[in-house]
Amino acid sequence: MFLKIWRLITLIIVALFMGLEFAHALELPPKMQYDGALYVTIQNSLYRYFGAPGPGAFITVGAVLCAIALTILVRKHRVAFWWTLAGTLCLAIAFPLIYFLRIEPVNVVIEQANTTSLPINWQQLRNQWEYAHATNFICSLAGFSALLISVLVDVPEYKKHHL
Repeated sequence: MFLKIWRLITLIIVALFMGLEFAHALELPPKMQYDGALYVTIQNSLYRYFGAPGPGAFITVGAVLCAIALTILVRKHRVAFWWTLAGTLCLAIAFPLIYFLRIEPVNVVIEQANTTSLPINWQQLRNQWEYAHATNFICSLAGFSALLISVLVDVPEYKKHHL
């Protein structure tokens, strides 16, 4: 029963993380049309709860940690283990890898900017941030999908013989 509950918790938290990244992906097309002042204003106001110290940070970190724990919990369930490991690796690519290499460096610069003092390379920074989040959505969708498949393929032995 513990494993079922842990799987449920993991899938919910990973779905919430995927939802954060999906929101960023949906916002990408219009944000690519904004001028620098509007872009900086939105970046420095709209996303307060997506990262630290808001709930988004706990969801993001929690998704990866829950998936890692789930991978350890299902290590003896051969097929489920490999799907769970694949899902966990996809999530780990999104966070911390892409986040700290591509997103956080932009956050640091944009947080210092305002409507009257834009970074000279604000468009390059915008592109890097937006496309990194779109990539994170793809990684989180792949991770969620693999974790869901891991649940679906893990049919207990006693049920396999009675199906």
